Amino acid sequence: MEEKNELSFEEAMKELENIVGKLEEGDVPLEQAIEYYQDGMKLSKLCNDKLKNVQEKMTHIMNEQGDLEPFEIQEDE
Repeated sequence: MEEKNELSFEEAMKELENIVGKLEEGDVPLEQAIEYYQDGMKLSKLCNDKLKNVQEKMTHIMNEQGDLEPFEIQEDE
């Protein structure tokens, strides 16, 4: 399998969906199923890490000096 850190979120999700499809077919030998499961868990962690990274970036906004600061939504009173 390709190095997981090089995959984009979309590539990792596609590969994960492919693995899930193979496992759902049910005719995968046990050893192969375990390997698919382990690969799937790695891909799942990769996707989760990428989402957390994006979420963290979304909660910050760059100020006029180019520094990141927390983003706060101003609600109408």
